[in-house]
Amino acid sequence: MMKRKLTRLMTVGAFAALAGCGGGSDDASTAAPQAESAAPAPPSASAPVPTTSTAGTRATCNLVDFEAEALALVNAYRAAGASCGSEGTFPSAAPLVWSASLTQSSLGHSDDMVASNFFSHTGSDGSNAGQRATAAGYVWHSMGENIAAGQASVEIVMAAWMASPGHCANIMQERFRDIGLACVSGGAVNTYRSYWTMTLGLAR
Repeated sequence: MMKRKLTRLMTVGAFAALAGCGGGSDDASTAAPQAESAAPAPPSASAPVPTTSTAGTRATCNLVDFEAEALALVNAYRAAGASCGSEGTFPSAAPLVWSASLTQSSLGHSDDMVASNFFSHTGSDGSNAGQRATAAGYVWHSMGENIAAGQASVEIVMAAWMASPGHCANIMQERFRDIGLACVSGGAVNTYRSYWTMTLGLAR
């Protein structure tokens, strides 16, 4: 079962959260995605962001073909257009490009959630998604972040995000051009077995 929680508007943008528990064919509890979308950042120069592959590593919950599968699924959804419930219907959008900086930002937040055993857009140091992207070297005009916990695969987490209006809207935003994604496995002391962070952005 999944439920949706909307958080308050913040100065850097609108933050939408979806939380859930249990269900499915496995024995792990699941916290469904939370989404945030940030307003434009101050003007600044932007450098090209290289593409890296982290498939089959700690940064991907040891899932193989992680980057390729994520990019293919996201871009297939964007190409098809989507109805995002209360967020409206989105036409087809340009494909996203994998970003090493946004992946680093995503990994940092997933690592933080695992280390401190929490599930939130707000980092243990009080940081928000925009601050984390900036710290990772991504000079952004606009950005968004989806998080989730407990899902066992890229396909499952993407389906959960697309089934939730706020997260679906983040994925379908035409203005975004770059994406980073990380999944870090939880341990015995963690509430969830996996912690996912997707960061979407438009660079300056």
